[in-house]
Amino acid sequence: MIVSALLTSVGINLGISVLFFALYSVLRKQPCNIKIYAPRLVAEGRAQAPGRFSIETLLPSAGWVRKAWQPTEEDLYNSCGLDGVVFDRIFSFSLKVFSLAAIIGVFVLLPVNYLGDHLRDIDFSDLPNKSLDLFTISNVNDGSNWLWCHFSAAYIITGVMCYLLYAEYKYISEKRIAYFSSSKPQPHHYTILVRDVPLHAGNSINDTVRAFFMEYHPSDYLSNIVVCRTSKLQGLITDAENIYRKLTHLKSIASSSRNQNRSGFFGLFGKRVDLVHNYSKKLEDIEQNVRLVQSDSRGEEVPAAFVSFKSRYGAAKALHIQQSVNPTEWVTEQAPEPHDVYWPFFSTSFMQRWISKTVVSQIVTGYLPSLILHLVAALIPPIMKLFSAMQGYIALSEIERSACNKMLLFTIWFLFFANVLTGSVTSQIQLLFDPKTIPLILAVSVPAQASFFIAYVVTSWTSLSWALNRTIPLISDLVTRHFSKSKDELDIPSIPYHSEIPRILLFVLLGLTYFLLAPMILPFILIFFCMGYIIYRNQLFDVYQPKYDTGGRFWPVVHNSMIFSLVLMHVIAFGIFGLKKLPLASGLIVPLPVLTFLFNDYCRKRFLPVFNNFSAETLIKKDREDLNDPAMDEFFDKLVTAYRDPALMPIRRLNLNDDHSSPLLS
Repeated sequence: MIVSALLTSVGINLGISVLFFALYSVLRKQPCNIKIYAPRLVAEGRAQAPGRFSIETLLPSAGWVRKAWQPTEEDLYNSCGLDGVVFDRIFSFSLKVFSLAAIIGVFVLLPVNYLGDHLRDIDFSDLPNKSLDLFTISNVNDGSNWLWCHFSAAYIITGVMCYLLYAEYKYISEKRIAYFSSSKPQPHHYTILVRDVPLHAGNSINDTVRAFFMEYHPSDYLSNIVVCRTSKLQGLITDAENIYRKLTHLKSIASSSRNQNRSGFFGLFGKRVDLVHNYSKKLEDIEQNVRLVQSDSRGEEVPAAFVSFKSRYGAAKALHIQQSVNPTEWVTEQAPEPHDVYWPFFSTSFMQRWISKTVVSQIVTGYLPSLILHLVAALIPPIMKLFSAMQGYIALSEIERSACNKMLLFTIWFLFFANVLTGSVTSQIQLLFDPKTIPLILAVSVPAQASFFIAYVVTSWTSLSWALNRTIPLISDLVTRHFSKSKDELDIPSIPYHSEIPRILLFVLLGLTYFLLAPMILPFILIFFCMGYIIYRNQLFDVYQPKYDTGGRFWPVVHNSMIFSLVLMHVIAFGIFGLKKLPLASGLIVPLPVLTFLFNDYCRKRFLPVFNNFSAETLIKKDREDLNDPAMDEFFDKLVTAYRDPALMPIRRLNLNDDHSSPLLS
């Protein structure tokens, strides 16, 4: 790629992005689009529809940028929880790192690269027609002392990044403890999940669980709820909800003749029937079937139960102590938030979960992603989420964290390395059988793909703008609005952390990898993070509503990914200095990955335990604070039924004469 082609690509993508921004600022002002661009505000009653028509509603403005920029981190925490804060701080951290990297890269490394000895005639007038390779480290002459600039830059960026990573890890771990200490009593703080309950003849699972914990945890045990198979029940409820939507649609049609249809084949033959009456009768029959299945749910019990305790410390003791001589029975794990529970996978055995977590996981991170990449890239995040669900996680948040790790591996290995190694099977096999050649192979292959990844970063500006405009939901709403008169329910999406976090970390990887090799990429990455910071803050406040909050447990994934990116930069630098006939620099670069690994090991021992479990000191202190709280009695009353399967909740009768849509279940 030559400079003029890059400038053309930058101009096109920048123009498209500006156009999307302008279009968004106009569309979000229209009353008919408010549920598309601010569904969360609508659901919370904070949306203000424009009054009478004004020409201002048809003019683009940057008011939404100011509204996204102004809220403080405390506002973000109150709105999206600590996970939202962590997601936002990934951008602010990246902006700090790449602001410094861009300054060093553009004003120091880029001139050194361009003025390398491989250029015999320097002609700045013909700069647009120069190849981008002339701006990479490949243009610096072998053995040149100018390479020490790149060596110094590697040490500077590593030191700064490790300092910032330490500060972020420390800050977020402290916020996590503060978040717990200031929180109101939550059901999942007092509850554990017990699986693989042994069956005893003549006793129900409920009686077995109660007897076990009354015997071994008499002072801490509060109550338990046994998990039941509800797949049949869920099917009936889904059918009832579908029929209710059809009823709502039929009632919205003014003409009574359109509410009739023939009872015969495809509605073409037979006598005419009243569809409203017909669907109402079907709905009543399904409701009756739901009640019958709910009353017989005891026969569908599975060997798992949510067990609640009178204190957080009591729940923690039961969680971390092996309950039985047989480690495959009475297996405990932390209960998620009640609305975060993933109910479908409770019927699996210990052996099934072990097979899923080992075999399935290896297939997912091994052979399938490469096949999926060649089929359709857009389907990868939901497929990774499906594979994570197959592994037997009990919480939606755990499923998404697992999918995030899979997406990160997929992104690094099959989007970065597959492009770097140009898909050569020979190169990949050589890496496996001769690891010593890894630095040299990467030193040759990575700079050769600089043009591709620069174009990829520039193109990503447009994808950010596309996400901001929510084009697909907008088109869907337009179609629904013009072809259906029914009042559809408001759809409030949740941010897909499992796909967005790996996507952001890929740009961190690209920025660090090409920091020394092709610093021209740095300004474009910096622009990406600036755009992403504003766009995602806007989406977090106005569009997305969190379904769960892990308390910032995504940050260790982010930290480990950035450590990997740093070490990869060191490995490539080692190979580059070797190719450039500067062995002293290659030798002196070796301490960098060693020190980085030591730093990571310290952070893992110092901060990671905070993200896994809370200390006894924290739990007991919090329990003592709640001893004199009069609201605790009411909390424990609610805790007894907090983990009841929603499918087993009583049905609320539907008022078919009501013009407003309402859910089938309470």
